[in-house]
Amino acid sequence: MDHAQPNDAGAAGRDATAVTGGGSTTVADAVCTACGCACDDIELTVEDNRLVAAARACERGTAWFLQERSADLRVATIGGQTATLDEAVEEAARILAAARYPLIYGLSAANCEAQRFAVAIADWIGGNVDTTTSTCDGPMGMAFHGVGEMTCTLGEIRHRGDLVIFWGADPHETHPRHAERFSLAPTGIFVPRGRADRTCVVVDVRKTKTADDADLVIIIKPGADFEALWTLRALAQGIALDAEEVEEQTGVPLATWQNLLDLMKRAQFGVFMFGGGLTTTRGRFLNAEAVLALTRDMNAFTRFVCVPLRGPGNVAGADNVLLWTTGFPFGVNFALGYPRFNPGEYTAEEVLARREADAALIVASDPIGELGPAARAHLAAISTICVGAAETATSRAARVAIHTAAPGIETAGTVYRMDEVPLPLRKALDTPYPTDVDVLSRIENRVKELRGYGTVPTRTEKPQRV
Repeated sequence: MDHAQPNDAGAAGRDATAVTGGGSTTVADAVCTACGCACDDIELTVEDNRLVAAARACERGTAWFLQERSADLRVATIGGQTATLDEAVEEAARILAAARYPLIYGLSAANCEAQRFAVAIADWIGGNVDTTTSTCDGPMGMAFHGVGEMTCTLGEIRHRGDLVIFWGADPHETHPRHAERFSLAPTGIFVPRGRADRTCVVVDVRKTKTADDADLVIIIKPGADFEALWTLRALAQGIALDAEEVEEQTGVPLATWQNLLDLMKRAQFGVFMFGGGLTTTRGRFLNAEAVLALTRDMNAFTRFVCVPLRGPGNVAGADNVLLWTTGFPFGVNFALGYPRFNPGEYTAEEVLARREADAALIVASDPIGELGPAARAHLAAISTICVGAAETATSRAARVAIHTAAPGIETAGTVYRMDEVPLPLRKALDTPYPTDVDVLSRIENRVKELRGYGTVPTRTEKPQRV
């Protein structure tokens, strides 16, 4: 497998711009991965190799940057006993090379450079590789395959969006700086008065905190998202609808839907932003297909785009890395020597619940806290390798656990914002722990040796510039 990607030039090697003064160091333009906004204007203050302040970060970002990081965690364990990094890499490679149907899962809290090695390992051993997308944003990825996507960057929304519709999303809670930086408050080239030039609509099953800032709030029946979206699609096509049936199906009068459609048609640049309230309820990927299809329909009248509100870490990056290397966003199987995609068959929840996997490599994730009881039970019964920065229930139960540097704090790299824009991470702290890239590249090389594929040059982090 060729891991080269032309658009990552030097991103992994970029380090912080640091200024020393008064016994402290300032790290400018740090990227926060506490939510999908990936705010890149954070200014970190470091004293004695410890983060003490994160200027401009929201409460979620502040908690992420300033969390206590112990330097006393063991770098590696095997069977709960302290081991050297070399011993842990050897044991991990042995388990994976011997497995008949291994699973590689997680990836979404790692940087893109590390994610690429996880995919490469899955390729060499003919296993499944899946990300946390399958447990959260999977329906969205499936909908993209069926309908396509009309989207844009958050910067375009900031400068152009005059109608913003939050559907099944509450960014006030999940993405605290979203309205401030991108969707509602900021001034832009075509919305020079900021909030005064924008109309905000919230569609949800309950009144959320985001609804407090909305110009129009529509409360629909729980589980009626699909019917509501298709009502709007029908109205856009000029199809006559029965008012009583629409209200019975959606919980909202037909006149309200017609009013919303009129707003959408009058917009210069309309934006749908949807969240888990749309894709994790009844309908799932069909709901996502419906909002994407409605977005496409609206472009017959005006410019309309759709941008999902993605989760924390590097979820969008994991999707992109898999797409670069396999053509599919998650749930990819290499058992036949080439990538195959089939959610429900090759995704982690199902592979583990059916007790098919005989070994697992968990990268920057905690499936014990994410998956269902049947999947967790089987995971506990097989040999598991856990590689990541956080100490979790999964790492404590793993056969092999390797503690690594935290991306964006203790190591540089690349992450993707929710709108598919790549951003360079800054390193702020020194750490005794190895990086995910170092660990996974060493495991890949050893797996190749054990499988008889020969060796490749060991990957290391690119030189970092101060």
